[in-house]
Amino acid sequence: MKKNRLDGTNRDFSGNGEGVMDLLSVAEFSCTGPVKKDLLKTAGSNIVLVCIEAGQVIPPHPEPYAVVFVVLQGEGTITSGTVEHPVKPLHLVSVGKDENRGIRCNQRMVLLGIREDV
Repeated sequence: MKKNRLDGTNRDFSGNGEGVMDLLSVAEFSCTGPVKKDLLKTAGSNIVLVCIEAGQVIPPHPEPYAVVFVVLQGEGTITSGTVEHPVKPLHLVSVGKDENRGIRCNQRMVLLGIREDV
């Protein structure tokens, strides 16, 4: 079975999306704004890693798909619709299709975003 190597370590995936990835090892940050990395696209979902430095913000905005955010590292606030949720590691926030979503980072954050494929 041929492996697609994304780059160096702990990130081997087969052609059908099976494999292992160390999520914190692929985290990348920028002083100019949040960094979104596409990790895996399947028939029903798109999985991304969102990395945000303290003080950075993704303003609330609607998107035409539902998403679930899982906080892997850091602390901040995630907006879901009209509600602001204080979050820390291992918190999960669900946002419905066409609802506002936004992120305000208080302490360097790494989030996994799992969105429906549109």
